[in-house]
Amino acid sequence: MTRHEFDTFAVSVRSKLLALAWRYKASADMKDDPEDIVQDALLTLWRLITGGYPVRDNEAIAVKITRNLAAASVRRQKADSVSVSDIDIEGGASATELTDEQDRRTIREELYKSLSDTQRNYLELRNEMGLSLDDIAKMTGKPKTSIKSTLSAARKQLLEQIRKPI
Repeated sequence: MTRHEFDTFAVSVRSKLLALAWRYKASADMKDDPEDIVQDALLTLWRLITGGYPVRDNEAIAVKITRNLAAASVRRQKADSVSVSDIDIEGGASATELTDEQDRRTIREELYKSLSDTQRNYLELRNEMGLSLDDIAKMTGKPKTSIKSTLSAARKQLLEQIRKPI
């Protein structure tokens, strides 16, 4: 199809595509301009034709592209209007997420059993609560270097346990 043939086709089908886009705007309160939807649809069709895509019925595919663009615009608009905090999903997490979290907790508890109370306490303060070495030193009254070496020893011990064959 030449550029002139496409322009002639576009003029002949434009009113039909605009009517379709306006129906989406009216029924779903679409914010995008129907004129823009039609323009994008015709541009997409032109790119398909010039890209060598075998188009048997230009009008049918133009209608389909327009419908898809309008529907996508409505979906995008609805998605933009709902924030994640507005969505209240019962349970709040998927079964996989819950199982994975439970598995992590179980593994951590089993690994931590081999540590001394001090090592376990320091790891929990550092990793779970996110405290800095300075904060832990202030909280426990122990020197920062002592806490650092205890954490290092605990991590090495945990790493050795992880590397052991099951």
